Amino acid sequence: MCAYVLVAEDDVKQAELVRRYLEREGHSVLVVHDGRAAIDEARAREPDLVVLDVMMPRADGLDVCRVIRAESDVPVLMLTARATEDDLLLGLDLGADDYVTKPYSPRELMARVRTLLRRARRSKDPEETLKVGDLLVDPARHLVSVAGAPVDCTPAEFRILETLAAQPERVFTRAQLLEEVHGFDRFITRRTVDVHMLNLRKKIESDPRRPTRLLTVYGVGYKLTDGSG
Repeated sequence: MCAYVLVAEDDVKQAELVRRYLEREGHSVLVVHDGRAAIDEARAREPDLVVLDVMMPRADGLDVCRVIRAESDVPVLMLTARATEDDLLLGLDLGADDYVTKPYSPRELMARVRTLLRRARRSKDPEETLKVGDLLVDPARHLVSVAGAPVDCTPAEFRILETLAAQPERVFTRAQLLEEVHGFDRFITRRTVDVHMLNLRKKIESDPRRPTRLLTVYGVGYKLTDGSG
């Protein structure tokens, strides 16, 4: 699974360590050391994956993530020394696909890289459109619509909807959805799923306070219905 990976990390030693491990797995790697260069290189040649440090000069990783996500669906893996849940949720809300918190082991980082690349490759394979009532989830084109109106979702929100729409009426626990979206991460809690659900309800429900599609099964988790009640 060879890929072109853009690494944006202002710590030169850390960047070279990431480069060596990526190249050891057969990937082509370009390293930049500031946010502005990361944006320019991502626009010049779209990478298969972006490994993005949060704290960088000229534009921080959150700003870079915001720009990249507005222009592309390329997977973004963020590296951060910020370990608070609010910091992680902010990055995920901006469209980051996953987080690795410093200090991290190179083996953990490479496992996350493999997972994101595998998901990205799978999303490019032809898949049938999922329909639940008038909610449509198109995995092949990474599109969501409700009653024909397009819905703008972050990658994490899309994966949640795709998982739920593939098995309507099935109740998924928070742990199951968390594993599907973020894999195992000791710094991401189950509250992350609740935040994603809150945001999704604002996007697909006519009244987010009284949802009819994305339902909470108290004490268990969530399920997706056709909204007919």
